[in-house]
Amino acid sequence: MDEKIKIIELGIVNAFLVSVKEGFILIDTGLTQQWGKLETELTSIGCLPDKLKLVVITHGDFDHTGNCAKLQGKYNTKIAMHQADSFMVENGVFLKRKIRTLFGKIIILLSRLRHRRVSFNKFKPDIFLRDGQSLEEYGFNAKVIHLQGHTKGSIGILTDEGNLFVGDTLVNSTKPDIAIFIDNVQELKNSISKLKKMNIKKVYPGHGKPFLLEELTYE
Repeated sequence: MDEKIKIIELGIVNAFLVSVKEGFILIDTGLTQQWGKLETELTSIGCLPDKLKLVVITHGDFDHTGNCAKLQGKYNTKIAMHQADSFMVENGVFLKRKIRTLFGKIIILLSRLRHRRVSFNKFKPDIFLRDGQSLEEYGFNAKVIHLQGHTKGSIGILTDEGNLFVGDTLVNSTKPDIAIFIDNVQELKNSISKLKKMNIKKVYPGHGKPFLLEELTYE
């Protein structure tokens, strides 16, 4: 694994802290309930408020955006994401989607049985990212890839070294696979086809362990 990348496991979801020139980039922020662990991990690696150059959000789901409001307030950092998912985080909306697998249905069932309520702090993004945009101005040699399908505003971040931070477009909860929850099937297929044409070495999913793109098989 690239030594510049630190995986921060926040319960069921991953956040990623990437060392860049003169600071760090944080990709996704986990659930609101995981704030204490997130802040501890940031501090332990030396990512103090003046060192966090940007927070990039792969999509608008609450388990990836739960600590954005706190980071804006305490770290005074800017939050960047695709505009198509901004309505989710500004209004606290949970997007209903098709559930592709039995595993996904079990997750939803367990959540309902536990009567789990989502704790979510709404926020307004500072920066809207677009497909193909370079992040070099933040010291990050990477570009944005718009990956519709899981949500309208899902994005991936592909580094010059071939590392892909992909949110929930790809997962590895039980094996390398495509998104379990799908907003639009055809758009997701188009996004996967786009990725397979790119020079991607290792995939860093929002859920599960990193894997090689060639390990991805799905029906």
